[in-house]
Amino acid sequence: MKKKGPTLDVAVEKARALRQELTGAEQRLWEALRDRRLNGLKFRRQHPYGQFVLDFFCAESLLAVEVDGAFHDAPDRAAHDAARTEFLTQRGVRVLRFTNDEIEGNMAQALGCIAAAAHTPHPLPPLPAPQPRRQHKRR
Repeated sequence: MKKKGPTLDVAVEKARALRQELTGAEQRLWEALRDRRLNGLKFRRQHPYGQFVLDFFCAESLLAVEVDGAFHDAPDRAAHDAARTEFLTQRGVRVLRFTNDEIEGNMAQALGCIAAAAHTPHPLPPLPAPQPRRQHKRR
């Protein structure tokens, strides 16, 4: 049995809600990724990971795929996305980002990039999972 990493309950609830609100580009990409349609890779949509919700995640390849709209062009959002990517990268997760226009305009190229990334070893090994802290009893 695989050990699951720590995920915040708020991220789980947010992921459940977001699954009902996919954008058009996310829906099109999900149709191409679901049921192991891309090279037999299993993807999850709106997958909670730590305090974040990833648009699409392939656990076996440690690959996150994000589909970003114009909202992500704002400077404060770009900084948030960079911090999030750093968090994931430090844990051995590779992050691919596509715009809605890239998905809508050239799905075949996006799927080719995703497949190539999934089958290419990540340059950094994943960090060991954090161990829970022991509670010491006071005497």
